Amino acid sequence: MIKNLCHEPGLINQYIAELRDVNIQNDSLRFRRNLERVGEIIAYEISKTLHYKKVDVATPLGTSPMHILDDSLVNATILRAGLPLHQGFLNYFDSAENAFITAHREYNEDGYFHIHFGHISGPYLDGKTLILSDPMLASGSSMKLAFEALLERGTPKHTHIVTVIASQEGVDFLDQEVLQKYNNVSLWIGDADPLLNDKSYIVPGLGDAGDLAFGKKI
Repeated sequence: MIKNLCHEPGLINQYIAELRDVNIQNDSLRFRRNLERVGEIIAYEISKTLHYKKVDVATPLGTSPMHILDDSLVNATILRAGLPLHQGFLNYFDSAENAFITAHREYNEDGYFHIHFGHISGPYLDGKTLILSDPMLASGSSMKLAFEALLERGTPKHTHIVTVIASQEGVDFLDQEVLQKYNNVSLWIGDADPLLNDKSYIVPGLGDAGDLAFGKKI
């Protein structure tokens, strides 16, 4: 399943518009909070696909039959840009386990790069529901590598890959290389843009999400 949430009316459109807006995104606090809000909205949408069990909850005046979450969740993200989005998921799935992946682009003299993964911290994944989030999905190669690296820790029952802004090229790549090759994987997109430039930046995109959230890096 591929779900583009900006194709439907909803508040997520407002937050993504602010994330893109050069006149608003200079406020790093607001930028982080908007990423967090998008995470919260997508978390709620994902919650509709999860499994629940019926329990009787005691109230001051009796008992009420309720449905509560019956999935073991793992929230995973790629540092550092993924942290605010990850926090949005953690706000809603507050009992979930967490996983973190360090990754960065290593550029050569021609300005091209490859993705270098340094460290993964997280639990075993067998039988659990994995939510893997990163704000930007450019070529899709780093998300594929992150997903396959996490599979070394077990096989999830279902994986939800989440991004705020994707390129159509990245969406097509993940569809071909992940969704069609692995069982039970869904892709959730805030919005998809048509172009990816020669340096793998999404156009029109929003810029560098990590720098906008946390400041420029050396």
